[in-house]
Amino acid sequence: MYEFDWTSIPGALPLLVKGMLITLEVTLTAITVGIVWGTLLAIARLGGNRLLATLAATYVNLFRSVPLVMVILWFYLIVPQAIKAVFGEGIGDIRLASALTAFALFEAAYYSEIIRAGIQSVPKGQVAAGQALGLTNGQTMRLIVLPQAFRNMMPLLLTQAIILFQDTSLVYVIGLSDFFGTAYKVGDRDGRLVELLLFAGAVYFVICFSVSRLVKRLQARFSQ
Repeated sequence: MYEFDWTSIPGALPLLVKGMLITLEVTLTAITVGIVWGTLLAIARLGGNRLLATLAATYVNLFRSVPLVMVILWFYLIVPQAIKAVFGEGIGDIRLASALTAFALFEAAYYSEIIRAGIQSVPKGQVAAGQALGLTNGQTMRLIVLPQAFRNMMPLLLTQAIILFQDTSLVYVIGLSDFFGTAYKVGDRDGRLVELLLFAGAVYFVICFSVSRLVKRLQARFSQ
């Protein structure tokens, strides 16, 4: 029978914390860039310019049709020179830069669809009211539509953030030492892979469960 030995975990905590910081950096960057870029994509799809709408729809459908792990490998194996051209030679770890870029662009496609649905959930009467007040289309979108849309879709945005946080463990395919990758390497090094993976799973559970409870509270609050 397998005998558990958890003694290697306390000594590995500094490395695990460092790995968690990388996980959070990828997650927060992807959320920030994804929401900003996703908002622009959603507006382009809903705007009157057919060319922009087509280009935005092509982008969204492309990234939503390709596995995330494949996108991560694309940016790491196929276009590293392009990433260097954007970020310069002093970017440090090319694996981190490629992971940040891949996750941000990939998540933007999913956030775009959430934001597009949020914008469409705002009654058209709100747009008419803005125009009646003499606001331009841009001002109506920025001051009236988007604030209501983001309020409506906040639970979905947080749910997507949870999925994104879990998906960051896929960066192991490019050797980036995020929280999961660090736990795996430490467990493999110390011959305690089962314990480290169980510990990593418990940490992911606590974080994701806590955020999911927050999402439920927000859903209950917004439904009132």
